[in-house]
Amino acid sequence: MNAPGDPSVFGAVRLGYIVIETNRFTDWRRFGTDAIGMHHDAPDTGLMRFRLDDRQCRFLLRRGPAEDVVATGWHIDDHATFERIEARVRAHGVPLVQGTAEEAALRGVERVLRFPGPKGITQEICTTPVKSAEPLRMLASGFVTGDSGMGHVAITSTRPTRIRGYFNTVFDARLTDCIDETISGVKLKIRFLRVNERHHSIAVAAVQGLPIDPIRTRVQHLNIQAATLDDIAQSYQRVCELGFDMALSVGQHTNDKELSYYARTPSGFEWEVGWNPITIDEATWRPTTHQGISVWGHTPVGQTIIDKLDQFRLGARSLIRPEATVPALSGTGICDD
Repeated sequence: MNAPGDPSVFGAVRLGYIVIETNRFTDWRRFGTDAIGMHHDAPDTGLMRFRLDDRQCRFLLRRGPAEDVVATGWHIDDHATFERIEARVRAHGVPLVQGTAEEAALRGVERVLRFPGPKGITQEICTTPVKSAEPLRMLASGFVTGDSGMGHVAITSTRPTRIRGYFNTVFDARLTDCIDETISGVKLKIRFLRVNERHHSIAVAAVQGLPIDPIRTRVQHLNIQAATLDDIAQSYQRVCELGFDMALSVGQHTNDKELSYYARTPSGFEWEVGWNPITIDEATWRPTTHQGISVWGHTPVGQTIIDKLDQFRLGARSLIRPEATVPALSGTGICDD
């Protein structure tokens, strides 16, 4: 919990950028530009960036073996709020590292601080995003970012209440709603956390009754929001025509009403392209639990019995692999409202 009198930072935080480590640069460039339709640039031989809007960087890819998301970057409205979050983290005894000027420039921000996050995903806070003078070169007509951020991150966890505690401590995150779902006979509860008017910036899925995690990567999927329905349809077609795996077909979610599909990235985690989710009215919203993740669609594509067996194998392995929760920031966790 935060100290009495510490003002809330809710509404002054938004998902700003993602850092991915991969050695599959050629495949990622095709996926990001030719399939999804984002703007691409390469500031260095070992680096690659994608843009969604006028900001210099939304996705930073660096060479390395992880094939996973390694950091999430949170844009903070102003320096006073930035320093308030910094003080919170320090007060809980968690070490922070000041990013170098070069690291900040690669992320297209003025300054950056990093500190440990759940599941080994480094959390970064930054201020003053830099706009690019270079015109966008994208197959998509545009993406929705703005005050609510660029989308969301979804993870699977064996300690979901700890993750909720973490993001409550750091960003005053609020529970938007939950979904109960059964997939391949496994019962899941998915919790959706918001830090601003976007329905959620973090989704946390957990297997009910068993402390297992069936996903290899730290993230299960990333989400970006397309500007138009045509953008969804055309990118879906490009993903299929270029031979990238489709994880879930087009469908609509029960809770945020977003129309979307899920493609599989070259690194193995999924990439959701969505359109037209609802936004939250803080004056009237109350958390509820929905039965089932989709109103219609989102049908698994190309899943084999081998894929299902691999998930059970990974789940069994997670029983002997402790999940990083950053206890100093997550505390004892927060249960559902």
